[in-house]
Amino acid sequence: MLGGAAYAQECSVDIVSNDQMQFDTNAVTIPSSCESFTVNLSHSGSLDKSVMGHNWVLSKTADMQGVAGDGMAAGLDNNYLKPDDGRVIAFTEIIGGGQSTSVTVDPSSLEVGGAYSFFCSFPGHYALMKGTVTVE
Repeated sequence: MLGGAAYAQECSVDIVSNDQMQFDTNAVTIPSSCESFTVNLSHSGSLDKSVMGHNWVLSKTADMQGVAGDGMAAGLDNNYLKPDDGRVIAFTEIIGGGQSTSVTVDPSSLEVGGAYSFFCSFPGHYALMKGTVTVE
C-alpha cells in the first residue's frame, strides 16, 4: 500500500489506483451524517483495462472473498462481478490507465460500526487491492 487511511473531504473521497496493483489507501471513513458519499476512482497507470483494470467494490467484509471469486467468471463486460449479486453494496466500472470513474453510496444503508471492505474485483487483484470501510 502506498498510504494510510483516506479521510473524506466532507462526503467524498478520491482514491488512486496504479499499474502495480495498488490503491493509494487501505482505509476509508464514511461519516454517517452524509446524505450520500461519493468515491472517485482514478487509474494513474498506462495499461489498458483488459490487462491491468481496476474498480472499487464495497461489500461486507465477510462477503468479499465470495464476491471476488464469483466475479472472476463474470468477465470484463460485467466488471468482474456476478450480475445482480446482492452481496455487492456499491461498485464502479473497471477502468484502465488514465481513466476515472465514480460511485455514490447511501450511508444510511450501512451500519455504524459494521464490518465493510472495499476491493478491486479484477481477477487476482483483491488479494492486494483491498481496505476497510468504517461508518462513523
